[in-house]
Amino acid sequence: MPKVAAALVAIVCWAGLAIQFGHTYGFEHRIGLTLWVIARFFTVVTNLLVALVMTWVAIGRRASPEVLGGLTLSIILVGVVYWALLQNLHHPDGLAHVANILLHRVSPVAMALWWLLFAPRARLRWSAPWWWLIYPVAYFGFILARGHLDGRYPYPFIDVGHLGWSQVAMNAGGIALAFILAGYAMVWIDGWRPLGSKRARR
Repeated sequence: MPKVAAALVAIVCWAGLAIQFGHTYGFEHRIGLTLWVIARFFTVVTNLLVALVMTWVAIGRRASPEVLGGLTLSIILVGVVYWALLQNLHHPDGLAHVANILLHRVSPVAMALWWLLFAPRARLRWSAPWWWLIYPVAYFGFILARGHLDGRYPYPFIDVGHLGWSQVAMNAGGIALAFILAGYAMVWIDGWRPLGSKRARR
């Protein structure tokens, strides 16, 4: 059952990514440029990572509890940020709307449920949220450097050209704090959740 459920999560992510790629390719008409355009979105990169790891799990391979926990927290961040800050700013239609639903709504819920039901339990340490933070911080650095070069930022709350460095730093700091707190909540939940594989000592 864990493998089947992992396959379903992977299919959701791969389908959303494929549809998004096809939609963007319709505007760019070049594979390399299309990849460059969509790679600036945290949503796309995180869904890609979830798709790869869940495919790995679905074929019978193991992923560490730390990797599974970090990916789950990151994809939850995708869903929460979209719900709180972006959904009223973006109104895609057609296949783009389908991709939007799969990548922002379905995959976060699907991955969160998989983690709750099937991930190894009682394995996460209290230091884990700080390790998990490396990924969004690295993304933030990449997107700022990229935006400095081409003047384009994927999300309005990190648009340095419009908001300035101080406001962007405050916005990023607020999201990072929420990420850390959510990470600690996740470690706490991991300690008592009844499902998942056999409990182990920390």
